Amino acid sequence: MPRPAAGRWPLAAGRWPLAAPGPAVLGSITMLKVNEYFDGKVKSIGFEEGTGKATVGVMAAGDYEFGTAGPELMKVVSGSMSVLLPGSSEWKDFRTGEEFRVNGNSRFQLRIAADAAYLCRYL
Repeated sequence: MPRPAAGRWPLAAGRWPLAAPGPAVLGSITMLKVNEYFDGKVKSIGFEEGTGKATVGVMAAGDYEFGTAGPELMKVVSGSMSVLLPGSSEWKDFRTGEEFRVNGNSRFQLRIAADAAYLCRYL
């Protein structure tokens, strides 16, 4: 099959291509990179939009500890997370649609009972 012209992909009627060359640009969002942590149990895709940098990702069941460079706003997109925030001795549960803030230059812990998805905005 001949190679498609630059920027064009052959599509079956009503189907999107599975992959495209180069960085994906969706409106005003540019895909930056794919991240993988904890032996592949946590994966995310970083992007930048008009409001700043963010990642969207998934976590397999498990216990995790993350560090922050700057303040972050975490929103649970699917599932739930138990979170131990810096300076706290109590775990708090967050469910789909709920969010929590983490200060910069700190560490926080997560307990994931079942696979969960999240959106992290870097403030």
